[in-house]
Amino acid sequence: MIAGTTSDAGKSVVTTALCRAFARRGIAVAPYKAQNMSNNSMVCADESGTTAEIGRAQWIQALAAHARPEPAMNPVLLKPGSDRRSHVVAMGKPAGTISSMGFVEGRRHLAVLAHDAFDDLASRYELVIAEGAGSPTEINLRDSDYVNMGLAQHARMPVVVVGDIDRGGVFAAFYGTVALLDAADQALVAGFVVNKFRGDERLLRPGLDAIEERTGRRVYGTLPWDARLWLDSEDALDLEGRRDQRTHDPLRVVVIRLPRISNFTDVDALALEPGIDVRFVSDVRGLDDADLVVLPGSRTTISDLAWLRARGLDEAIIGHAHRGGAVLGICGGFQMLGRSITDEAGVEGDSDARVEGLGLLDVETRFETEKVLRLPAGEALGHEVSGYEIHHGRVTVHGGEPFLGGARDGSVWGTMWHGGLESDGFRRALLAEVADSMGRGLPESSVSFASAREARIDLLADLAESHLDLDALLDLATSGAGRMRTLA
Repeated sequence: MIAGTTSDAGKSVVTTALCRAFARRGIAVAPYKAQNMSNNSMVCADESGTTAEIGRAQWIQALAAHARPEPAMNPVLLKPGSDRRSHVVAMGKPAGTISSMGFVEGRRHLAVLAHDAFDDLASRYELVIAEGAGSPTEINLRDSDYVNMGLAQHARMPVVVVGDIDRGGVFAAFYGTVALLDAADQALVAGFVVNKFRGDERLLRPGLDAIEERTGRRVYGTLPWDARLWLDSEDALDLEGRRDQRTHDPLRVVVIRLPRISNFTDVDALALEPGIDVRFVSDVRGLDDADLVVLPGSRTTISDLAWLRARGLDEAIIGHAHRGGAVLGICGGFQMLGRSITDEAGVEGDSDARVEGLGLLDVETRFETEKVLRLPAGEALGHEVSGYEIHHGRVTVHGGEPFLGGARDGSVWGTMWHGGLESDGFRRALLAEVADSMGRGLPESSVSFASAREARIDLLADLAESHLDLDALLDLATSGAGRMRTLA
């Protein structure tokens, strides 16, 4: 198991790196995360074409491992719908909601499902690398934990803790993570990995020696900070723009940072293109110099639309479009661009809710209880496009040109497809249209998004090969943690 001192410490990065590094050795390896809390998800399909929804991080990790993504790799996915309620996806399918008040009791019935999924994977793969969630030292939740030490105890699985040294306090975090656990859990914590180190590692050595001496656990390596390593993110804790410093006057893409933004990885491909600046904004001033405004997906479309209006972003987007500026709405963002959204089924909260949209596209949306999970393919702007659909909304198009499961009216596009911008020819054609409408040009591009993703995964594995003791980690997986010192 790869655990972390905190959320976003680097668990997903290290798990992805190890999946690819061990797959290179010819080992049949699978990623696993018992419970994800994220609105970034992906559709996967088995050999029969049956679709399911899992966390985006586990989908990427499966690609790294050269394994077919499947629901057992992420048996429980919690998609936050508010600060106190999450929608539950169990083994790839919707399974109701869970509230913060009922969080402990509500998770108990999911533990058996999650552990059964782990056992199933372990029976079919030589090595399972399990990613923890948050910190293993959530002592307030230990009784119901099946994601961190609860899973480690279930599988008698050794645990390696990752710490982000860029945040500071990593040695205290390592020691405290172990010391706060009870003796039985401490016995499974075998060591540490330092993540995001900048500088001369010789300066770090005294601290590494001290933490090994004081905990009786070894440090398995130190991964350097590398700006090229951004991967499909799991959550929106640290959304940042991707800025092109090479171009004097780049095409500016502004993504609205909705409170319940989902699948924001849709815009990752744009950021790879030369001459493109991508930034996330949450106020009207951020739209001042926008060339293309992107309304991304949302877990709670109706409440995020209300948030838009409360901040005046609705009028700013409408004004941008009326001045000839380009707007792209994806899934929930597309639904906001239409005439109305109706939720008689109460999918997002109160039943019979009906709100007016921005009115930039002649479409209407109605939510239904059953979720759509699809892997569509088609053509747009003269290029083949593929993507994925995850939504409760059913859109009726009354006018405009057909466009990737949605509609287009002039410089306003709306699509129900996530991931379409990963199709290279289509992405460049869309950006060229935006640039032409602004009287601008774009640099020549031969970017392959799929190749760039593979290169990032391979770079991760290369860094793991160079900076982690992979032989020792593999021995740990086969031999167990051994006798570990208990810290008072």
